[in-house]
Amino acid sequence: MLYFALGASPKKFSFMAKEELFKNPILRYILVHANAFPVNRQNPGPSAIKTPVKWLKKRDLSLIMFPSGTRHSQQLKGGALLISKLAGVPLVPAVYQGPADTKGLLRRKRITVNFGEPIYLDRKQRLTDAQQQLILAQMSARFKQLDNELDPNYKYVDPMKAKKKNSN
Repeated sequence: MLYFALGASPKKFSFMAKEELFKNPILRYILVHANAFPVNRQNPGPSAIKTPVKWLKKRDLSLIMFPSGTRHSQQLKGGALLISKLAGVPLVPAVYQGPADTKGLLRRKRITVNFGEPIYLDRKQRLTDAQQQLILAQMSARFKQLDNELDPNYKYVDPMKAKKKNSN
């Protein structure tokens, strides 16, 4: 997430973070000062939508979130669409190509972020399941397009899955 925020600087951002990260007092301090807010991923509740909508409407912040709910998934979910619609802000697709783990970052491997054209949702139009699937398909296509613009041969390797595969 940090690289998306750096790539779009000087714009300021808020972030969704799993609530477990807020249990460590030092990390909680850093997250709060980075405009992050906790989300219970097992039982998200209304605040997972209300908090970012309120922040987007009342603060000069944008929101960085993974529309899959986690950085380790490729399956898009509708939360980002609902937040965008209720807050009246566009979705801006962005992709990251670079190391997927800390070891790669420490080796100073190349990192590239690519931002796409905004996707606007009509606040007055009802967000039906069919419309939601259409927008998610559009987002997925934009992600692929942005990846291809940078490096058509780039393949994301989930470090969590690779770790599990190597331990078997």
